[in-house]
Amino acid sequence: MATIATPAPSSPEKIAPSAKRLIAAASIGNALEWFDLVVYGFFAATISRLFFPNENETVSLLITLGTFGVSFFMRPLGALVLGVYADRVGRRATLTLAIMLMMLGTLMIAVMPTYASIGIWAPIGIVLARLIQGFSAGGEFGSATAFLAEHSPNRRGFFASWQVASQGLTTLLAAGFGAGLSAWLTTEQLESWGWRVPFFFGLLIGPVAYYIRTKIDETPEFLAAERTETPLADTFTHHRMRLVLAIGSVVLGTVATYLVLYMPTYAVKQLGIPSSAAFAAILVTGIVQFIIAPIVGHWSDRHGRTGIMMIAAVLFIIVMYPLFLLLKASPTFATMMLVQLVLGVMLASYFGVLPALLTDLFPTQTRTTGMSLGYNIAVTIFGGFAPFIMAWLISSSGNILAPSFYVIFAAVVSLISLLVVRRRLNLR
Repeated sequence: MATIATPAPSSPEKIAPSAKRLIAAASIGNALEWFDLVVYGFFAATISRLFFPNENETVSLLITLGTFGVSFFMRPLGALVLGVYADRVGRRATLTLAIMLMMLGTLMIAVMPTYASIGIWAPIGIVLARLIQGFSAGGEFGSATAFLAEHSPNRRGFFASWQVASQGLTTLLAAGFGAGLSAWLTTEQLESWGWRVPFFFGLLIGPVAYYIRTKIDETPEFLAAERTETPLADTFTHHRMRLVLAIGSVVLGTVATYLVLYMPTYAVKQLGIPSSAAFAAILVTGIVQFIIAPIVGHWSDRHGRTGIMMIAAVLFIIVMYPLFLLLKASPTFATMMLVQLVLGVMLASYFGVLPALLTDLFPTQTRTTGMSLGYNIAVTIFGGFAPFIMAWLISSSGNILAPSFYVIFAAVVSLISLLVVRRRLNLR
């Protein structure tokens, strides 16, 4: 059984130019990987009309959001296959394979004829593409996080936080397309061809990300470690408790992330805010996440991980309901901007430290397998269907504040997990 050294907070060292290039390479590839996945959620309302027509608009939207969640069933499988592959073959090879699979799924969505053209084959094709994307994303988080963290063990918090910062770039790109297309195109143009533009954008830049990932070096920590032929069995045999705690720690991060993804749909459907304004407000979250995640990652290298994350979890519990109450009382663009700013700060403060904590939980030999499983099981159960659950809660209860209850529940689950990590495993 591999032993796990509990990393103590350390004084960060200077970042070498080569390390900066590695951060840039991994971040660009990761941002593009998640862009293709997230943009589907941002255009859920349009896609629902084109591929899942129904006389009841709410039912049509729920089916589309459910399809968004279906891809997450593939994520644990992707985590199993690609996580084990990364622990046996290497982080770089897995990152390259993941970007190729994501490009395939994105191509299918970009060129898929609508329901009006090919009938039932249109939604079937969309679901298949989403499954491929889900499988790819299942191996992305663990591989990208391990790749970043293992290049500088003394600065894991800072390096791994770029996994989250790059997702901030994703939010900026996807929301930017949403805001621009909604403002510049008519509804007819958007439904005719406009919604396909961001998917083709992802395809155009995909080869660049692929090239970058084939040129980066494998992590020194992986090359130096003794490898195991059974990373999956080792994870379940020796690190079951750590896997459960990893799942619990991820719950808040994934629910809050997909709350941001759901907010444009929420703003348009529940508050009557124009879609261009709703997408523009989301840009704030992306900017905040990109800036703050590396800062809190740096702090976690100096002061420990769990304390920062626990403070963020408590803030989620305290302020989520008042934020939605404010949005209901004043459904304006300015209020939406304020809410997204607060959400962005809290999300970045929690999620920015999470990758390093997950890295600390598992040894090098099973790190990608453990992280991938823990992350993707939580995302599948709690995050992937978060937009669907939030929309269903509103529909069934008639209370447009209902999404806040789900986020508070997630914060409580993660706070309990962090307390156990801190007390039982002595990880600070």
